[in-house]
Amino acid sequence: MSRRALTLLVAGFLALALAVIGAMLPVPYVVLSPGPTENTIGDNKGKPVITISGHETYPTQGKLSLVTVAYQGGPDNRLDLLTALRGWLDPTVAVVPEETLFPKSTSAKQVEEQNTQEMTDSQQSATAAALNALKIPIQKVVTVAETDKGAPADGKLKPGDEITAVDGAAVTALESVAASVQRHKPGEQVTFTVKRGGVSTEVPVGTVAGEDGKAKVGVQMRAGYRFPFKVDISVGDVGGPSAGLMFSLGIYDKLTPGALTGGMSIAGTGTIDPSGKVGPIGGIEQKMVGARRAGATIFLTPADNCADAVKAVPQGLRLVRVESLEGAIKAIDALRDHSGPVPSCPAG
Repeated sequence: MSRRALTLLVAGFLALALAVIGAMLPVPYVVLSPGPTENTIGDNKGKPVITISGHETYPTQGKLSLVTVAYQGGPDNRLDLLTALRGWLDPTVAVVPEETLFPKSTSAKQVEEQNTQEMTDSQQSATAAALNALKIPIQKVVTVAETDKGAPADGKLKPGDEITAVDGAAVTALESVAASVQRHKPGEQVTFTVKRGGVSTEVPVGTVAGEDGKAKVGVQMRAGYRFPFKVDISVGDVGGPSAGLMFSLGIYDKLTPGALTGGMSIAGTGTIDPSGKVGPIGGIEQKMVGARRAGATIFLTPADNCADAVKAVPQGLRLVRVESLEGAIKAIDALRDHSGPVPSCPAG
């Protein structure tokens, strides 16, 4: 073998080795792909996704499926370059910068905890929205989310405490708690009445001056609801707020006579607030693919996601534009009964 041929051979091996090593290098990207779907009026591992106790329920048919996005990567388990390149070539997935899901100032554990809390809040809002749509009275409550370390409330008020009164005045909203505390001068004592473990108790808490000079106790609160009967939602490891609309529809369907879907396979997504307003979500492209793979023929699409959805809708999936729970119910009624026009994406 000539020296030139040997040099080319060695250079080729080195180039190949460098390419292999380069392909295995971690990169700060995350691959988003279609995740599993869950029928909110069906079962998850043998247990109903939605269980209602203390109120009459009715049989359901068809599917009202929530959709999810799966991801690979993250700061604790970074992708290699080859996996990222494969993702860029796959039209059903998206490759996005790592900080899209994991902001640099937030750890992976904190993101997971935030997603879990958003799911819990979403279930509360979804239940409130469904019951409001049915004109079933619900009660607003204020609970302790956490206390600031070293603050007067630390160790006295506990996460999960329901604050029912401050200085004997009934609590009706988050703002009323803050206003009651700020009526005091820094250094004075505030008496909280809380419900803890089903037992009502009074908890005296001192105050200190905040940055604005007003009295504070150092408690973070969360608005919630007390419902007249129990609604339990079980979806395993799914996190985030985007299943709110589908939870509301599932609850509404179970609490009303007749099958809302009429046997249709409907999937959808969207956040929801207690008034029933539907908000946009992320990963609409991957969620539509997951819905179609699961057999859905109708996809309830938040109005603000329509522009992206129409660009990537899979064949055989009909997009229905929704802005509220009431609108979603009317659209499903019209589809089931062939009784009128149905909002579509794009508008008009």
